Amino acid sequence: MTTTLASGISYADLSFQGLPRIIATGLLQGPDGLALVDPGPASSLPALECQLQVMGASLADVTALLVTHIHLDHSGAAGTLLARHPHIRVFVHEKGAPHLVDPAKLLASAGRLYGAEMDRLWGEVLPVPASAIVALAGGEQIAAGGRAWRVAYTPGHASHHVSYFSDDTGIAFVGDTAGVQVVPGGFVLPPTPPPDIDVPAWLASLDTIEGWHPQSLFLTHFGPTHTPAAHLAELRDHLQLSEQLACEATVRFEDEPSREAWFMDQIRHAVARRTSDSDVRAYQVAGRFDLNWRGMARYVTKRGR
Repeated sequence: MTTTLASGISYADLSFQGLPRIIATGLLQGPDGLALVDPGPASSLPALECQLQVMGASLADVTALLVTHIHLDHSGAAGTLLARHPHIRVFVHEKGAPHLVDPAKLLASAGRLYGAEMDRLWGEVLPVPASAIVALAGGEQIAAGGRAWRVAYTPGHASHHVSYFSDDTGIAFVGDTAGVQVVPGGFVLPPTPPPDIDVPAWLASLDTIEGWHPQSLFLTHFGPTHTPAAHLAELRDHLQLSEQLACEATVRFEDEPSREAWFMDQIRHAVARRTSDSDVRAYQVAGRFDLNWRGMARYVTKRGR
């Protein structure tokens, strides 16, 4: 189903792997066509097409993709969309752009994390023509879906992450920078997969987002939150908690499996105190606890060198 946020702004639940509230795509409609914020993976394109049909639209109406970052759950479908509709323009940070044009390194990195599950989870990942790319550095103002969007560089979760803000609606599309919250008012989980978690940069990015004074934050995982200050404060706390737990795990245990299991257990218990068992499982799909360990463990190890 699609849900309206403001005039010309809505979002679709991509029903990732048949589950609700895991991946959301922003839909920006205006006289210049339809823009998608984080189109998701190719495996979810049939669901996206169905949602657009309900709106009386189709993928042929898409004129722009606003990519927060190039992780496959956010932009894996970009190349497939461009293969079908070459007129689409893709807005992406300049550090991520080369990996959309040539996804070999991106796929190799993701393959180390997901192994034999790659195709089932993400589907095909095709290159995006370089001519379709609009590279961003942060600080730009772009037009999409009939309105102006401010762009900010918001690294921490990924070194190539950007966020988009509409002054007239107060809505900020923040990708993964503002965390994972699969149920309204639920636990705000920092997604910390490898390879480039950077806690100080992430905290600075939260300050950048807060400096917009948004009325709503839109999370790819999942949907809007209308209490931005409280949400960002909780994420700051949980990001620092995650770092502390990773440090403690490396001290408590000598072997990697024990460290990972203990870290995951601590995160699982923290989430479970605020939600049901089924929602804990949804958190594990949207922000996998094992990958969160790997990314944060890599960060604290590098920091300690």
